[in-house]
Amino acid sequence: MSADMDTGGSGGEGVHRPFGTDGVRETANTVLTAELALALGRAGAHVLGGRAAGAANEPAWGAQGRPRVVLGRDTRVSGPLLGAAVAAGAMSAGVDVIDLGVFPTAGVACLTRSLAAAGGVVISASHNPYEDNGIKFFGADGTKLSDEVEDEIAAHATTRQDRVPRPGGCAVGRALAQPDGRELYLRHVVGTVAVRLDGLRVVVDCANGATTGFAREALERLGAQVREVAASPDGCNINADCGSTHPASVAAAVVDCGYDLGLAFDGDGDRVVAVDGGGRVLDGDDLLAIVACDMLERDALPGRGIVATVMSNMGLDLLLASAGGRVVRTPVGDRQVYLAMRREGLAVGGEQSGHIIFLEHHTTGDGLITAVQLLQVLARRGQTLGEAAGKFERFPQAQRSVRVESRAALAAVAGQPRVAEAVREAERSLGSMGRVVLRPSGTEPVMRVMVEARQAEVAERLADELVEAIGREDCTGARRQQRQVVP
Repeated sequence: MSADMDTGGSGGEGVHRPFGTDGVRETANTVLTAELALALGRAGAHVLGGRAAGAANEPAWGAQGRPRVVLGRDTRVSGPLLGAAVAAGAMSAGVDVIDLGVFPTAGVACLTRSLAAAGGVVISASHNPYEDNGIKFFGADGTKLSDEVEDEIAAHATTRQDRVPRPGGCAVGRALAQPDGRELYLRHVVGTVAVRLDGLRVVVDCANGATTGFAREALERLGAQVREVAASPDGCNINADCGSTHPASVAAAVVDCGYDLGLAFDGDGDRVVAVDGGGRVLDGDDLLAIVACDMLERDALPGRGIVATVMSNMGLDLLLASAGGRVVRTPVGDRQVYLAMRREGLAVGGEQSGHIIFLEHHTTGDGLITAVQLLQVLARRGQTLGEAAGKFERFPQAQRSVRVESRAALAAVAGQPRVAEAVREAERSLGSMGRVVLRPSGTEPVMRVMVEARQAEVAERLADELVEAIGREDCTGARRQQRQVVP
């Protein structure tokens, strides 16, 4: 096996590229300013509207001959500021804006498709702290944009000479209402399952984010008894000691209240992790394993395979292989997962973080759809979550983050002689029963290190040796930033 590298996007040399691995994500109102949001709104609406017109996507145009985009946001205090700027930019480019307000990211993508809009825009920084915010775009088909289209938007947004048209009079874009937007999305989520969840008692952690209210209503429509926690957003408490990145709180609520299981979403609702009745946290790998094994047993998994990233646990490969299935690996990023699913003809794929795509139901990761698909398996099989997850045996993973002096230095790190030799030595030591992953972050000057092995102490030792090898390279200015062990 070899070290896996993921560059996290492209861009011209010396040109600032605002887009990372998942849209633009920066500190709100200092780096991601209203001015930048306005420019991105103008540029994005212009590019997406032009692409829809070029594809003769007539329904994407309103009654007055203007293209439309769908806009939504999470609960951050900076959301209305940046959302208003993006909307103003889009309307100044002659594009109508359907503003859904606070809405899960996947819901925006869903309505972009169902309303036949030219594109979608989400104001969110996902699982980041509330001080951050972001802007991500979806194409008319509800998928995230390619690097090439993002670069086209960036070129318009960052140039000193604004060439985006500024129509006047009745050609100026309008703000449009969509009063049934919430209902359209909830119907879609609930309609993806064929069984009732009557009698199931679920704690739902909404991360004080965009799934607040949505998750409860979707599950209650299916018959579940739901208790919401972290469902009182105030603009500054999104993801704060709650949600998918802090599942201890929902785990405690499940155990203390005697509920069957818990679900923890992230701030914008595109990912979810679960907690069984005993308080054990199950991540995206566990959820993929449960759903995929159920589908394999029913001969309902297209291609008898799933897609997972290089960070997913090797135990997933072994489990699916034992059931006659397979795992296709990709670089990190839900867009990479989606592209591999289309290329391989597979219907299920996702990330360890809980960002999972069910291609039969959606083109992007959707925490609510993932949740109801998981609960459908339990209801159909008459199992508890702990019983359904019992077959999955994990390999211990040791994860590290090493900060380097600049993003430009990241590409050179893995090729440094000492680092390359340390990787080769680790791989020789692991043989076929482990992996090494070196992955540059797509959003900050950090090299991610992951070692997977049969024994936790082996993974720990080899990860530390790799961190030391990176730190010995004077040209990187590397220093250890974070140490994490995943059992």
